[in-house]
Amino acid sequence: MPGDPPKARRGAFRQSRLTVMLCALLAALSLVHVSGVMPVALVARLELLLDDIRLRAFAPEGRSQTIAIIDVDDKSLAALGRWPWSRARMAELVDALVVHQRVAAIGFDFVFPEADSAAYDALARAASTDPALAARLPALRTQLDHDNRFAAALQRRPVVLGLYFSSDRGGEKAGVLPAPQFSDADLGGHAARLTAWNGFGANLAQLAQAAPDAGFINALPDEDGVTRSLPVITGFEGRYYQSLALALWRKSSGDASALRALHQPSWAASGATDLTALEIGALPARIRLALDSRGAVRVPFRARGGPESGSFSYVSAVDLLQGRVADGVLAGRIVLIGSSAPGLGDLRATPIHAAMPGVEVHAHLLSGLVEGRVPVRPDWAAGFEAIITLAMLLVTTALVMLGSAGVAVAAFATLVGALVVSNLWAYGAAAWVLPLALPLLGSTLLFASGLAEGYVREWRARRSLTSMFGSYVPPEVVKKMASDGMRHDMHAENRELTLLFCDLRGFTTMAETLEPQALRTLINLYLSAMSAVVRAHAGTLDKFIGDAVMAFWGAPIDDPQHARHAVAAALAMAQATGPLNEQLRARGLPEVGVGVGLASGTVCVGDLGSDLRRSYTAVGDAVNIAARIEALTRQYGLDLLVGETTREACGDIADLGTWVEVDRLRVKGRKKPVTLFTIVSAASDTAAWSVHLLRHWELALGAERSHHWELAREHLTPLMEAPGLPTRLRALARTMSKRIDEGLARDRAASAGPPESPPQPAPQIVPSAPAS
Repeated sequence: MPGDPPKARRGAFRQSRLTVMLCALLAALSLVHVSGVMPVALVARLELLLDDIRLRAFAPEGRSQTIAIIDVDDKSLAALGRWPWSRARMAELVDALVVHQRVAAIGFDFVFPEADSAAYDALARAASTDPALAARLPALRTQLDHDNRFAAALQRRPVVLGLYFSSDRGGEKAGVLPAPQFSDADLGGHAARLTAWNGFGANLAQLAQAAPDAGFINALPDEDGVTRSLPVITGFEGRYYQSLALALWRKSSGDASALRALHQPSWAASGATDLTALEIGALPARIRLALDSRGAVRVPFRARGGPESGSFSYVSAVDLLQGRVADGVLAGRIVLIGSSAPGLGDLRATPIHAAMPGVEVHAHLLSGLVEGRVPVRPDWAAGFEAIITLAMLLVTTALVMLGSAGVAVAAFATLVGALVVSNLWAYGAAAWVLPLALPLLGSTLLFASGLAEGYVREWRARRSLTSMFGSYVPPEVVKKMASDGMRHDMHAENRELTLLFCDLRGFTTMAETLEPQALRTLINLYLSAMSAVVRAHAGTLDKFIGDAVMAFWGAPIDDPQHARHAVAAALAMAQATGPLNEQLRARGLPEVGVGVGLASGTVCVGDLGSDLRRSYTAVGDAVNIAARIEALTRQYGLDLLVGETTREACGDIADLGTWVEVDRLRVKGRKKPVTLFTIVSAASDTAAWSVHLLRHWELALGAERSHHWELAREHLTPLMEAPGLPTRLRALARTMSKRIDEGLARDRAASAGPPESPPQPAPQIVPSAPAS
């Protein structure tokens, strides 16, 4: 600026140059995104989010008076039997809707590809041993032909059957497709960008002949799994078919034959065409329905979704069949027959409901078609997106370069407000779905970077410590490190730490039996729960080793009570399996258990690794011992084992529980025996267990080590019979009981004949520790 000193002007010039460079970069990225050559995933996700917000803002309130849903719900299945129902019952449903309710049209969100011969087949099997029944069987055949009964009910009725196309079933085809609406010849070439299918599921020829109108029921979820669009036209082997909602709308409006496709030469493939719109009806009341590249339209959802939301009238199928719905209640309405029962698996995530019945999604689109409010993304939307984005970037650059901070913020807020308001106006007034995320995100990034450029260096300095340790220790610990005035770095050094290994029980079996997605969900929930415990107890999360968690206490910040904090965390991990298993049960996943091992000692901790990859970790003897102690938890049937070094460093833990010696043994790689302990948590204390019983355990353990099996059994019996014994002590008692039985068996075998070698205690087989 003119009045600024030379140094300030040089800084402003550098900032302006950076702003212009960033503007040019964002403009280039925007053009690449709009062209579709390399779409930016963040922009696409943000656009979907803004679409959902805009849809909910303009969704009409109240219940549709033109559309109703006949629901094969849990109530109907409980009263009339599991799905699929007999075709005779479906015929009764159609008769009730046409004769008693006088509906305008009926659409099935079901497909009937197989013959209904269950009743006849059952009688045929019975007739093989009943001559009288065998003689009557030919006469009964006609009465038991439920498909014929259903076809008769469909004949000359305003019914549209459902069908589906598939691309993931090996090209399997079932049933008979209806007459197509178009062919490649009608379009002057195949439609280039429609979804490709290789199979279908349609209806029996008998049913398709009785009700020739049919529509497909496929949905097209977006990348996030949410259904926002439904295809209204799709191709299969050079022929093009309409959707259920479109077919039902045309059936109810009387314009079943007035359908014309608008197309243009495709830029994506030579000799192909792009479907741009459908024209429905005849002049002067012709309706133009714009399509996206998939032959789909946005579903104009109403304000609320679900069977209890009030957007549509849901009528239970059993109530209709059993005459509990007054005649004429649904007169003149378009009726969709589907299911909200979770067991039938037709629930979809939508912008207004996390698990909406698929039949209701079709009802929302049908409602928009009937009311003439189907949102349209214009074919010029991509060009508009590029122009408005470049304009926003140029104006934002000018604001950053020429205006003071206060003026720039006010002007930019006004600019963004005008963009959002105009976008909402276009949606509400003309039903145009215009892009908003790219211009909004690009200009906001440019403006924010322009204002923040002067603070980048300082921000990087403050961030340095967090970059080093943020992945390992809780954020509050990082803040303490930054504020205590001490220097912290990642250089390797020797420190006394307490190491913790936590492993998932039965992971190999789960990995073999669970589907990959289910296994991923289970592992993520388990690792999240255990990581949260480490963070809550101010530990350092070192790494995940498959399904194992490695953590330590005492670095990077000195912690004189590192052993006690690690023990408290180990107890919390064991307790955390309770809430974790509740989550797993709710998701239909198997329950899990953990094994936790602790050891303390001097190790090397710091930034370790290769030239290609480094991490803040710990290595040393105590790390290996902790890993091997964790592996021994399976052998003793315990969820927690603690080495003697940790017990000695821990001191008094009366508030946490009572130490119980488990065993003394040599672990792989060490000559000196290691004494193992577990903890009977204070929270599990009851009046039924006492110091007296704990003394029995100590005596039993001593007798067992001396191979005095009968004496060990004598001291173990009071423990085995004691009511209310803590879980870990009971697990130890069961393990020792097995060892006593094995010892007695070896003694009996030795007394029966001379052994090949002197009897030795059973060897301890300990798995190797994971790589640290």
